[in-house]
Amino acid sequence: MRCVCFFTALQGNDEWTVTYSSSNVCALRGATVDFSCIYEYPDNVQYRPNTVKPLWFTKASNYQPVVLEHDTEYTGHVESSCEEGRCTGSRCHGTCTLRIKDLRQSDSDVYKFRFTTNQPGGEYTGDPGVKLSVTDLQVKVSFPYPTDPTKAKLECHSMCGLAGDPRYIWFRNGQNVLQGMNYWIYIQSGYSYSCAVEGYEHQHSPLVYAPKTPSVTMSPSGEIEEGSSVTLSCSSDANPAANYTWFRVNRDVSSRYMNQGQQLIFRWILSSDSGRYRCDTQNKLGDKCFFISINVKYGPKHVYINSSPSGGIKEGSSVTLSCSSDANPAAEYTWFKNNQPLLREPSQPHTFPSVRPEDRGTYRCHAENKYGQLSSNSIFMDVQCELNIGLIC
Repeated sequence: MRCVCFFTALQGNDEWTVTYSSSNVCALRGATVDFSCIYEYPDNVQYRPNTVKPLWFTKASNYQPVVLEHDTEYTGHVESSCEEGRCTGSRCHGTCTLRIKDLRQSDSDVYKFRFTTNQPGGEYTGDPGVKLSVTDLQVKVSFPYPTDPTKAKLECHSMCGLAGDPRYIWFRNGQNVLQGMNYWIYIQSGYSYSCAVEGYEHQHSPLVYAPKTPSVTMSPSGEIEEGSSVTLSCSSDANPAANYTWFRVNRDVSSRYMNQGQQLIFRWILSSDSGRYRCDTQNKLGDKCFFISINVKYGPKHVYINSSPSGGIKEGSSVTLSCSSDANPAAEYTWFKNNQPLLREPSQPHTFPSVRPEDRGTYRCHAENKYGQLSSNSIFMDVQCELNIGLIC
């Protein structure tokens, strides 16, 4: 890659000059670039033969330029060559070229040429030098036709203008499919696209593609207890980067918008937050989604006791006391009569196959799981004698 425009640095009365092949160069990462210059100085016959020491540099140490070829950062990475200076009339001139191979992003800098002669004060640096910008190719995605959102224009471009008129090559899923700066496509899932400059096919632009199936993680993992802080995080491999949207999926499969962004945060999660959630990922080339369920654990709530039948109960009839509560996991129940625990294993419900007068009393139940415990309301079971209806036994 050789530049063809010229830039001249002058000193004093124009006796000393450095003319660069270009003042700005843009080149691809991995390519090779040449900087050339012509240097001129006055011929002083008193010091013939003139001796000239040329060097290229891009930084200085203790205000002295460092020869690139002697710098460990550039070892094997740069080459310079100069033609021996010639004198014609009262002027002497020479040419020098700096070659940088396998360009790196760190090579972006300003490069200057300096030469020294055996004349008094015969030292000169060509300012401002050559500015090198090392760039990668990028694929720009646009939709020029609002009425056809499936037809996209892919454009291969760099962050700065590449020298010359490079020819671009397009790849779909790694296969060469087209030449040209632009590539028109209809959006389809499963395809990736990249471009390169002819002659540098190994230096592809980054791939552009629709989001791949996202992954969702929950922190903390394991059981989620009511009142704790829970974060759902969604990530998807996509280029351009995906946008993220969270929804809650209702039982009728309808969805309710939650928020934008990769994370959905419950700073104080409630039992009512149990359910299914969906992370949608989308970029210009497509979309994907992923579902995750939250199961919030909590201690018993709303503990109630019921009697069947209720009211006055005849001796010898069957009676069932049942206890209900809202809990996750389901609660175990312990029964109490007159505030004394019944000597039975936890059970639900509590049944009297043939109620007796001595069963008369006040009953309640106690619900418990690993996350908490709570007692029910109390009910009074009134047992009436079988032979004396309406009389208390």
